[in-house]
Amino acid sequence: MALLNSRPTHSKFHRLTSLRREIHRPRLPIIRLTPIPGDPLPLNYVGCCDFKALRLNSPIQIQNRAIPPPAEAFESQSPTPPTPLAAADGRRILLSDVVVRRQREVFWGRKWTSLDIGTAGVVVATHLLTLLAPFHFNWAAFWVAISLYIATGLFGITLSFHRNLSHRSFKLPKWLEYLFAYCGVQALQGNPIDWVSTHRYHHQFCDSERDPHSPIEGFWFSHMSWLFDTNSIVQRCGEPNNVGDLQKQPFYRFIQNTYLLHPIALAALLYAIGGFPFIVWGMGVRIVWVYHITWLVNSACHVWGKQAWKTGDLSRNNWWVALLAFGEGWHNNHHAFEFSARHGLEWWQLDMTWYVVRLLQALGLATDVKIPTQVQKEKLAIINTT
Repeated sequence: MALLNSRPTHSKFHRLTSLRREIHRPRLPIIRLTPIPGDPLPLNYVGCCDFKALRLNSPIQIQNRAIPPPAEAFESQSPTPPTPLAAADGRRILLSDVVVRRQREVFWGRKWTSLDIGTAGVVVATHLLTLLAPFHFNWAAFWVAISLYIATGLFGITLSFHRNLSHRSFKLPKWLEYLFAYCGVQALQGNPIDWVSTHRYHHQFCDSERDPHSPIEGFWFSHMSWLFDTNSIVQRCGEPNNVGDLQKQPFYRFIQNTYLLHPIALAALLYAIGGFPFIVWGMGVRIVWVYHITWLVNSACHVWGKQAWKTGDLSRNNWWVALLAFGEGWHNNHHAFEFSARHGLEWWQLDMTWYVVRLLQALGLATDVKIPTQVQKEKLAIINTT
């Protein structure tokens, strides 16, 4: 989710021995379940653990993924034991049972790259612009911010970048897929290729030492400060080799190469229509609002809330984040069934993104819409009780 452009792909760490070959991932016994006829996503349960251990950062995971693993395996070539994590200081995040294993320091004690500085500059500039909002308020500017919040947050980030591109939860006609993806570009959270790559790595290594953003390294690290260390994802996960489906499409490569020009063009258009108040509200208030709502899914939804499913990570269902983030707050449901276009699995779990997908499906625009079947839910429930 780099804010400016592609993260570096030829880091100094890859001129030495590949980091991904230095990390030992212990092998756990695998229980393979007999596939159920008609079940498109068989479930593998790796290891076993009690509920308390699962909630306290166990590396054990239940894998039920629509996204194939990267082509390159992460195997150790030597018997050298893994480097142990820094000892936990016993500090729990406020009102949570999540233990911070090691506090990640991003701002001091490291070399900042030009991309780090640029990303931090964009975040700081949009926040400073927001401070001017009370002095440049008018109703037209306010409704521009609300409209862009829906266009970039709902259609762009949650529907397009997340459920459509990252998890392939449904298919859209290419013209509509690209239109929604372009809405996501205007959220100023990065181009689709980098955003999707980071999110797929988050699911692959969720709440482990290789997760790009996990509260086990501190709440604020998972919320936003991870963005300012652009080399970190390459160090932890390797090159972005998990987005071949997007990289082969000229549209996404074009957006990646020209990313910054598009928000600049929108800002110029807003200024031409409504002057500086439209910039403050349409590019300041709106962007900061969508920033923090998106970031709360990474932070708050791994710290506060309830776990309906033992997913082997810290994901939680958080109702108030769901209200703000168009249904993304039902995060434990999402981690249990990553392929699902529907996150609010209960009738009372408000999920605005799902309602839009259902409308598109009714219009014949969304096809191959994936949701967990009752058999898949029961299968996961059975595993969790054994």
